[in-house]
Amino acid sequence: MNEDDIAPLLDSVRRLVNEKLIPAEAQIDREHRIPDDLLDLIRDMGLFAYAIPAEHGGLGLSKWAEVRMIFEFCRAAPAYRSYVGTTNGVGGKSIVLDGTEAQKRRYLPAIAAGELIVSFCLTEPDSGSDAKSLSTTARRDGDGYVLNGSKRFISNAPIAGLFTVMARTNPNDKSAAGVSAFLVEAGTPGLHVDPPLEKMGQLGAPTADVDFNDCRVPSTALLGDTEGQGFITAMKVLDDARIHMGAVCVGLSCRLLEEMTAYALARRQFGQPIADFQLIQAMIADSEAEYMAARAMVEQTARQMDTGENVTKAAAACKYFASETVWRIADRAVQVHGGYGYMRETAVERLFRDARLLRIFEGTSQIMQLVIAREAMQAYKAAH
Repeated sequence: MNEDDIAPLLDSVRRLVNEKLIPAEAQIDREHRIPDDLLDLIRDMGLFAYAIPAEHGGLGLSKWAEVRMIFEFCRAAPAYRSYVGTTNGVGGKSIVLDGTEAQKRRYLPAIAAGELIVSFCLTEPDSGSDAKSLSTTARRDGDGYVLNGSKRFISNAPIAGLFTVMARTNPNDKSAAGVSAFLVEAGTPGLHVDPPLEKMGQLGAPTADVDFNDCRVPSTALLGDTEGQGFITAMKVLDDARIHMGAVCVGLSCRLLEEMTAYALARRQFGQPIADFQLIQAMIADSEAEYMAARAMVEQTARQMDTGENVTKAAAACKYFASETVWRIADRAVQVHGGYGYMRETAVERLFRDARLLRIFEGTSQIMQLVIAREAMQAYKAAH
């Protein structure tokens, strides 16, 4: 897949973002929801299908093509991405990678059509970064399983039709090998979604806690029809998701740079545009250089994933560097705007709040540092 192959898609996404999505951002921030007509436009463009294989009705984009599309799509507020990216990413990617053929046939066409939103249920009240210590259980009972436990901060939960749930099938095995993954459909008795949580930013993307109280599912809900593979699936999905999140950060960095530069050129003080002042130029220059580095890192790692290379270290580096980069750029964008940057009427104030989460979810910056260091030390030991 090359530049010519994806150019029409990128042009269409760019127009959608500029003409429809960006103008609606303030409304979405106020109302805490994305209007249905905008979701219909996103659905009609096929963006819910970008990571779904073509044989199941998707676009089947390579990872490189995906990040190029996300660079464009995520110039708009990250709330839009939650619907599309979480469903295609941590939510649906587990089915693509490790689902049975029957599970793929049942769910992937509906995901590709934008008819099925998926949530990924890993984090718990007492196990966030320490995912191996999760306590949600799935007890074998006849021809099914009974799930009990709680999940915390679950993206898309209030609107999801399907939940990919990590639960411990072997209570005597406290290691990763005791964890399995289940596909639990909304409306299953015993599954309860709490009211949406009040958040700092990304207000159009609903997040809630999810409880399982004697939630019975058939044996066909076991992802891949194999117990003990859940944590392995989660780690594979997270490698993919961390590259994706790096691309999200790159797209938002681009938007913040546009806002920052446009304001600096238009705002006049002391009889001239503030863009003429060297310290303003320094903030723009630092932001541009970091943005270019993050973009190059994400594109390179996506290409490595497409060739089948192990990208655990590189994916963590993408997530770490790009999320820290977008946060620094967001801070500079507010600084360039001065007092106006602190006002709710200004886009950079909203995007500043949106950007803060990116250093936390899909692995905090501190966890990414641990992953990078671990992988680097293991590689050194293997070579010496």
